Amino acid sequence: MGEDQDQQRIKRIAAASYDYGNDSRWADYWSNILIPPHMASRADVIDHFKRKFYQRYIDPDLVVEAMPSSGSSQSSRPSVTPSVSPATEQARQRTSGSSSRTSGTSATPAANPSSLRWDRQTLQFSVNAWVFVVAVLATLPVIPRNLSNRAYRLSFMGTLCSSLYSLYSLYGKPRAWTLQAVQVWSQPIIATKDFITFVYCLMFVSSHLHIKFALLPLLCRAVEQVAKFLRRNFGHSSLYRKYLDEPCLWVESNTTTLNILTSHAEIGLGFLLIISLFSLQRNIIQTFMYWQLLKLMYHTPVTAGYHQSVWAKIGRTLNPLACLTSSWMDSGVAFWVRIRPRRTCPRDPHMGFQVFSISTRKLWRFYAKLWTIIFPFTGNMI
Repeated sequence: MGEDQDQQRIKRIAAASYDYGNDSRWADYWSNILIPPHMASRADVIDHFKRKFYQRYIDPDLVVEAMPSSGSSQSSRPSVTPSVSPATEQARQRTSGSSSRTSGTSATPAANPSSLRWDRQTLQFSVNAWVFVVAVLATLPVIPRNLSNRAYRLSFMGTLCSSLYSLYSLYGKPRAWTLQAVQVWSQPIIATKDFITFVYCLMFVSSHLHIKFALLPLLCRAVEQVAKFLRRNFGHSSLYRKYLDEPCLWVESNTTTLNILTSHAEIGLGFLLIISLFSLQRNIIQTFMYWQLLKLMYHTPVTAGYHQSVWAKIGRTLNPLACLTSSWMDSGVAFWVRIRPRRTCPRDPHMGFQVFSISTRKLWRFYAKLWTIIFPFTGNMI
């Protein structure tokens, strides 16, 4: 028993002296911890999560005790020693003797009751897992159409509630319901990924157009959130290590791939909405608002890198085709003008060629202006 205490004391000293600042995993780990702002600045809270980080990534044998929720209030209370009868003392000795004979694994959950608490992270995990299951049901072709449409709408509603709750837990509500206070409160929120997800779900949850391709960003987000929670809280479970360790590790190490896939799906969905304008289920307002959301994604730092890389690929693909099409049209127009009779433009001394070339340039300028109006954020690339 004494050797174990000495080993744990040495491990705690090693965890306290570990260089967390030069470990990139610590920054990602700390950014995914959802705690109130007034607790994030406390030294004991930071040390507690540092020891949990050290236990997960460096030394799994380190025992991390539960963080006391009301330690200051308990320490301020005066200690009172009640009088104990001999019968009560004997009963306590028998109880302690029987409990000491139990295994160490059964005593661990009792020593850490806060792990079973329904906290914010557990609620987010439950909602994201539910969204993942419902979205998978919505994409399966064997599901009936009415059930699939209901699952499609429920997946957007679940993600909308999850992102809204995340925004509320991190930023709260405005201090006052005035225009200036709301502007100050909304400035840091607009640049977050949760706000973009909230607006994205708000557009499709109220739309009569059911595009199953729009569920792909929700699936990527749900998988990423569920994998992080499982690795954080079920790392010592035998069932997790047997079936879910490798998939969760792959998801956590390939978040960039998931973000790139999400950006491709979001931009492809924008072009699908443009194609849907030629169908009976067209929605011009939704298409316009979604392209404005893509503009926000292009400029927001959280998603700007992924969207800019996708638009750069689109520009490298379309630029040669645009140049080829313009040269072909110019040659066709020149051939058509050469065979035009003089009477088509009697006032023009140059047989109408200069007049038609000027109108062609005006037409291309109109096409360029229309392109910049529809895609105003691609002017630097295309």
